[in-house]
Amino acid sequence: MNKRGPYLGIVAPNNYELNPLIGSKAYVPESSLPFIDFAGRRFRFGKILNQRVVIVMCGLGMVNAGVTTQLLVSLFRLHGVLHYGIAGNADTDLEIGDVTIPKFWAHSGLWNWQRYGDGIDDELALESGGDYTRDIGYLQFSKYNNHSDNLLNRIWYQPEEIFPVTGTPEVREHIFWIPVDTSYLDLARQLEDTKLPQCVNTTCLPRASKVTIVDRGVSASVFVDNAAYRTFLRSRFNATAVEMESAAVALICHQQSIPFIVIRSLSDLAGGGSDVSNEANIFGSLAAQNSVDVLVKFVGLLPPQGKKLYQSE
Repeated sequence: MNKRGPYLGIVAPNNYELNPLIGSKAYVPESSLPFIDFAGRRFRFGKILNQRVVIVMCGLGMVNAGVTTQLLVSLFRLHGVLHYGIAGNADTDLEIGDVTIPKFWAHSGLWNWQRYGDGIDDELALESGGDYTRDIGYLQFSKYNNHSDNLLNRIWYQPEEIFPVTGTPEVREHIFWIPVDTSYLDLARQLEDTKLPQCVNTTCLPRASKVTIVDRGVSASVFVDNAAYRTFLRSRFNATAVEMESAAVALICHQQSIPFIVIRSLSDLAGGGSDVSNEANIFGSLAAQNSVDVLVKFVGLLPPQGKKLYQSE
């Protein structure tokens, strides 16, 4: 199968995001070998418009997404990776159903949890050895406790320890904000303000959904249905999409020098806050379909199979 490549690798989080893609008219399975099962994953081969693709479902959370993406880039000849799905929303200016394409991704679930009694000026455990840092910032639990004391103290957000293929094995580097491929991002700008469906049966959103480029998305193996934490992520990190896999895909692609981009459609306002918020069980299917529709439109912007996109920065 690699002799027929290189492929565009596509990573879907779960079945409700995968099924609309493989069931769409845009996807044509490979007739001679439609899939290979390996290590608990099914890698599907086919074409979307002018691109040969290999599609895989990773499953829930950062570990599944990281393992699956590493298998994908290690097993198959790829010229890029596209990740898509639904996400919680931290930006109250956007609506459910809107499709976001963040410029940067971060893993927001790697912390140094500071001991009770230590202050913000106190050095963290193992900080002097370079293992941890206070550069990114912290979450103070007592700020969400009616201003009383809190034994949980605070957590400090940490960058990921990475080992790029261009580096020296076992010599670590660190990164927090992982940029998507600039060439892919330039293509994605052509999709901005694309109008998408706004209704599920007779239940409709206030306006038609649209595609928008946003600054940042954050991922952690945590389902965020809490308005206070949503507000914190927005104010501290300027995050829009909040979900559980994309940063893992981003970290693997960054380390392996594979161009990537992420398309995430907003299924709910994390933690609620409006008359159409906290409704992922109603609008999740619409959000999933919107992410697939934008994925197909993006693939259609890529140069024909065998021709290279201009060099990314």
